[in-house]
Amino acid sequence: MADLTTPTSPVYVIGAGPGGLAVAAALRARGVRAVVLERSDDVGASWRRHYDRLHLHTTRRLSALPGLKIPRRFGRWVSRDDVVRYLEKYAAVHELEIVTGVEVGRVEGAPEGPGWVLHASGGRRLAARAVVVATGYNHTPYVPPWAGAETYTGDLVHASGYRNAAPYAGRDVLVVGVGNTGAEIAVDLTEGGAARVRLAVRGAPHILRRSTAGWPAQATGILVRRLPVRLVDRSAAVTERLSVPDLAAYGLPRPTSGLYSRAREGAIPVQDVGLIDAVKSGRVEPVAAVESFEGGKVVLADGTRISPDAVIAATGYGRGLSELVGHLGVLDERGLPVVRGVQAVGAAGLYFTGFSTPLSGTLRELGIEARKIARALAG
Repeated sequence: MADLTTPTSPVYVIGAGPGGLAVAAALRARGVRAVVLERSDDVGASWRRHYDRLHLHTTRRLSALPGLKIPRRFGRWVSRDDVVRYLEKYAAVHELEIVTGVEVGRVEGAPEGPGWVLHASGGRRLAARAVVVATGYNHTPYVPPWAGAETYTGDLVHASGYRNAAPYAGRDVLVVGVGNTGAEIAVDLTEGGAARVRLAVRGAPHILRRSTAGWPAQATGILVRRLPVRLVDRSAAVTERLSVPDLAAYGLPRPTSGLYSRAREGAIPVQDVGLIDAVKSGRVEPVAAVESFEGGKVVLADGTRISPDAVIAATGYGRGLSELVGHLGVLDERGLPVVRGVQAVGAAGLYFTGFSTPLSGTLRELGIEARKIARALAG
């Protein structure tokens, strides 16, 4: 049974990833009690599940959360394991109140007066004066409903299940999807001994150098985010032509739409960590998009049939918010929250963090959102 919602009720933060921890720390700094609910057993659970070679594509200096710098010894591009260490230290330094092993399945308005009731695992009903949803943009692995996929005789896994190239040594592998994850996994496979690596491409991506002459791409993203979209598109096109070779002859033509226009729609540019050289050398072979499966064969959009030993679907994630808050009318047709700043439109006391995909980066943006939420709730 839920406690009555009172002015002393805590703010519940759902999710102990970077966004949730940043919000909890910002609230605590303003004297607001925040309780973080995490369905797994540790903070930063999604980071712990990422593939081994992953590093932040944003620099250390521009990736720290509010109130704690990332140690210099972690290097300029922080590794997955060091991100986890940083998040653990962040929670300890800020003495955050975190409850693990608790999954929130549904958020509802309080039956009487303002506030919210969280329906959580174990039959818990938790009363809160405000709720912050920080379950992450990449929440639920998505695999397209390919016809015949159930008949495929090879290994078919989502990229969320990929750790390293060891299980694929000496094998023919098809990676589906040329976002940052698919591009990096393809490179990892070639370096890890896969016999053949093909990369299925539906729409040609914008490719950027992670840094040029020491200047990180993220810093440019921060500088241009308030400029007109057309202006950024034109300048980005010039930058791409000067810094990235034309890969059309290898199956990766330059996109016809603007970089910033696509980024605002959620199509983040690929930051090169070896894909360009791998494609030029033939170690990664771009092919047409996957249409269907026929037993041991994969049918591509151009009619080609190939027979890889394994298929890794780097096909993205769903937000997983429908069951949690979809009944509140706060999601758009894409399943993303409709917010004014960071507060849900039409739902006072319900906030979201980590669901935008700005060109400027990730952890830095979470820190900005955390401060906005803390100011709103403390005020």
